[in-house]
Amino acid sequence: MSVATRLQAMQPTDVGVPGPTSWDMARAFRSVRADPLTFLGEVSQRFGDTVSFPVPGAPALLLNDPADVKHVLQTSARSWGKDTVQYAALARVTGPGLLASAEPSWIDHRRLAAPAFHHQRLEAVGDEVRAAARTAITARLGGTARSGEVVDVAALTHTIGLDAVGRALFSTDLSDQAHDLLAATSEAADLVVRLGRSILPRAEWTPTRTNLRLRSARRRLDAGAAAIIAERRARNAHAGATAHHGDDLLGLLLDSGMHDGEIRDELVTMVIAGHETVAAALAWTLMLLAEHPVAQRRVRDELARHAGPVPLVGHRDRLPWTRAVVDEALRLYPPAWAISRRSHRDDELGGRPVPAGTLAIISPWLVHRRPDLWPEPEAFRPERFLDGTARTGYLPFGQGPRLCIGREFALGEMVVVLAELLREHRLEVPGGPGAWTRPVAEAKVAVHPRGGMPLVVRRTGSP
Repeated sequence: MSVATRLQAMQPTDVGVPGPTSWDMARAFRSVRADPLTFLGEVSQRFGDTVSFPVPGAPALLLNDPADVKHVLQTSARSWGKDTVQYAALARVTGPGLLASAEPSWIDHRRLAAPAFHHQRLEAVGDEVRAAARTAITARLGGTARSGEVVDVAALTHTIGLDAVGRALFSTDLSDQAHDLLAATSEAADLVVRLGRSILPRAEWTPTRTNLRLRSARRRLDAGAAAIIAERRARNAHAGATAHHGDDLLGLLLDSGMHDGEIRDELVTMVIAGHETVAAALAWTLMLLAEHPVAQRRVRDELARHAGPVPLVGHRDRLPWTRAVVDEALRLYPPAWAISRRSHRDDELGGRPVPAGTLAIISPWLVHRRPDLWPEPEAFRPERFLDGTARTGYLPFGQGPRLCIGREFALGEMVVVLAELLREHRLEVPGGPGAWTRPVAEAKVAVHPRGGMPLVVRRTGSP
């Protein structure tokens, strides 16, 4: 390749889409890394529904029009793959599991895992999710919240999320590993974000501080996954069974003939994606209910009228307000704040042709705040979802064939945890509404409250 050809390849491809200049990006460099949510919001407001970033080579486009979003994620999904920096960084931790894989084999792995998330299976594991919630709530709040106490509910939801994943998907009590797994997943998530935002990526083998920390976190996750796999194989051998390892996710993977490395990738994917996203979403949901006591009281009243345990599935009809609260919280604080895809062939977006190799960046955080789709977009209004109809531009779990496989499990877990917590407790913001400041929304693998989520938790009926 000639020098001229190489220099040409380093030039941004102009597809006639407005966007910030290279100088704009240089000036905003620190703010982009520190607060990408605000930056994306600002460029979207300035340049419109399609924004072009000045990167070398093929175009990089931020898409906010729901029609373009649907085209990339659903209508033409086969033409847009996950071979992006975002998912390559995630794969450094999870391997090519369901979430990060850019290979065609993802669909075979999804078919293998799908029965673990069917409604019948989810109905069967409802008791396990309730037990995870009760155990954590009792351990943290039992006997200490009667007079009211400031509690970091983000830490509580992380504990519940990890235990729920272990019980429901692996039929495993992860309590002995909880501290190490929580630390490793948190460390890994931070490092994945750092790698994904790096403008000068280093080879995996270089002994940089980030690479060394990532290897350490990965070793801890590997050890946890290996222990889970070994325990199931030992349990199966002790029972005298050889062919069938169970109908949970781990059993399905072991029965599939996948090698242990592939199984490890799927387990780590579920530990990170299955508890990080739900834990963060639950923390924001509890904050919104603490800020809106009338909405919180309505949840509690609805739960009081519900006979028996809250199911993991089917709550839209049985608990419509509680489910609407969850849906609205996910609109305001979608776990997947950014989704990226790269085109495998020439295509068209917003009426403009784009070449193969184009990077599409989609932010549910932005799409969920479009005033033409969501009147008063920053307001917490669960009634938006009471009619139960599908909403254009609503994608907290993605869209299309790579819609999150654990969507129904996550929604069910959120409703069950709300039921277990709010039946005997009420939430308030510390210091009262006049003194309350929301934690900063920090864009990691999911959107987390920076510094945790401190809320006052009181036993129901206490002063």
